[in-house]
Amino acid sequence: MAFTLRLGTAFLVLLLFSCAAEAGEVGVNYGMVANDLPNPASVVQLLKQNGITMVKIYDANATVLTSLANTGIKAMVMMPNQNLAHAARDPVYAAQWVQDNVKKYLPRTQINAVAVGNEVFDDPNVDKMTLVPAMKNVQKALADLGLANAVKVSTPIAFSAVRDSFPPSGSRFRDDIAQPVMKPMLQLLQRTGSFLTVNIYPCLTQMQQPDDIPLDYALGNAQHAVLDGSNKYYSLLDAQLDATHYAMEALGFGNVEAVLGETGCPNKGKIGKHRPPRRGVGSSRRRLLDDGGSEPEASVANARAYNNYVINRVLSGNTGTPHRPRADMHVYIFALFNENNKSADPDDVENNFGLFYPNMQKIYDFNFRGGGGGGGQPPAGPAAASWCVANAAVGDDRLQQALDYACGHGADCSAIQPSGSCFEPDTKLAHASYAFDSYYQRNGRATSACDFSGAASIVYQAPAVTCSSAKPSWCVAKPGAGGAQLQQALDYACGHGADCSAIQSGGSCFQPDTVAAHASYAFNSYYQRNGRARVACDFSGAGSIVYQQPSFCAATASWCVANPGVGDARLQTALDYACGHGADCRAIQPGGACFQPDNKASHASYAFNGYYQRNNRARVACDFSGAGSIVYQQPKVGNCVLPSNAG
Repeated sequence: MAFTLRLGTAFLVLLLFSCAAEAGEVGVNYGMVANDLPNPASVVQLLKQNGITMVKIYDANATVLTSLANTGIKAMVMMPNQNLAHAARDPVYAAQWVQDNVKKYLPRTQINAVAVGNEVFDDPNVDKMTLVPAMKNVQKALADLGLANAVKVSTPIAFSAVRDSFPPSGSRFRDDIAQPVMKPMLQLLQRTGSFLTVNIYPCLTQMQQPDDIPLDYALGNAQHAVLDGSNKYYSLLDAQLDATHYAMEALGFGNVEAVLGETGCPNKGKIGKHRPPRRGVGSSRRRLLDDGGSEPEASVANARAYNNYVINRVLSGNTGTPHRPRADMHVYIFALFNENNKSADPDDVENNFGLFYPNMQKIYDFNFRGGGGGGGQPPAGPAAASWCVANAAVGDDRLQQALDYACGHGADCSAIQPSGSCFEPDTKLAHASYAFDSYYQRNGRATSACDFSGAASIVYQAPAVTCSSAKPSWCVAKPGAGGAQLQQALDYACGHGADCSAIQSGGSCFQPDTVAAHASYAFNSYYQRNGRARVACDFSGAGSIVYQQPSFCAATASWCVANPGVGDARLQTALDYACGHGADCRAIQPGGACFQPDNKASHASYAFNGYYQRNNRARVACDFSGAGSIVYQQPKVGNCVLPSNAG
């Protein structure tokens, strides 16, 4: 087949790259400006228990970094502002700092970035002209140690570095920093494959401009778009991110990624003397989640809504912005704990950004493993199932308005059209519940995605409705589509995230060897991986959604095993990585059930397969720089049969 012949090494590299790049990750800022926090070892256990895989700290605390060893949690460490002048003028000092605070802890602690300073432009005690020289010296020190690919250098800037932030397309960096600092900084970031770190706080912007910015726009739940040319903004976060993108582009750097170094919403308190935010835009003051107090925007309800909006958006893969629809979104939520020494006033919002109280109890529900967090009392355990249903009490007019919004903003409402499979019962309540739930599920079950101005609510028992928006469906090649059209669409699907390994020559689903059969397999993989969005089964008319399971290979069992030919040293490196990043390696420890045979290839096969299965058998999860291979016959390691999660 033409497809099989064209899927050579270059295409496989492209496929693996696109699978790895089309994602975001969400972590937390672990601040320690408090006198009542738990010890770092307990904090690391808290991170692990809650599925938090990425953390940023505001120094290079030895106890924290030691506690993170062998956890697989990625850490961004920070060179404090007071060190910048010395690091800028003395490369030997910068090299020693890197040796003492980065190299010393690798590879057991997975340090993946160094933040050189923090919001330097807003610190009157730091000469901003020292920032880029310090970054260059730190980066050179990493390069000299062979760490430049694994550990990136960046610096967090406050959003106040951007001027004229609305409309986003007109945004620029401040005149005092644009040419002398930002341009050489962006040159360094581009040259080294690094990213700009920016701290953005839509909630604080709204709190200081409540008459200009609707609260739902700040929380990511706006039902009316703010326009900038052809771009439509339904969240202030997107507008501020794109303002940063446009500011970089104005200096000629349109391909540098922006990472959210801090974002969050206070759970209580007054805004006090927090730095003034950049100007936003809005139409009217609306307090959708006011739960009392002198400043109702600073509330548990709003913190829960905003942070769940961000967490669930990243985990669902909905990471693009109107200006950069294909952008990744890597985020550090601020902050892990309420920190009681950030301000002398206990009611200042600065003390109240935590996800947890210092006793390690959650302040509100959230879930870093996916599945949303919301109001009410969900059942115990991770990723509790939930649904969004209509509230009959608001009346048909408000239900119709919200129904129209949901259907116009991503909900798949085809089944509730006349003659559709869920048209009956033909009532506003039934149709609205279907549309609301489709919108809610497609937005990662974020609390803010089931508001609809009070017309909907989240429930934790499956609703008694005739139809469910989660009805199983599949995407297949449309009968009558020509071979050339199918081949083009097949290549697109395999190149944009579909796992097409099983339809390669020798793969478990290679037969029948026809374009239509291979296209159906690839289309369905792409469709399922994109949340069964209707648009993900279009393929310019070559795909069709069906509601009866077709007879193609959809969930073939597969395993990941070691390639002994790479040698024991490479196998050991990959084995350590797998065990440190989620594979359960207890059975291959001395005395474990799968310790025998005690050799690198057997132990590596066990670990690789554990990592591969835990990552949903994604092809990239069995790469290990060439040390792993996917097989379709169940292998054995000694007396241990390797498991598969295929269902």
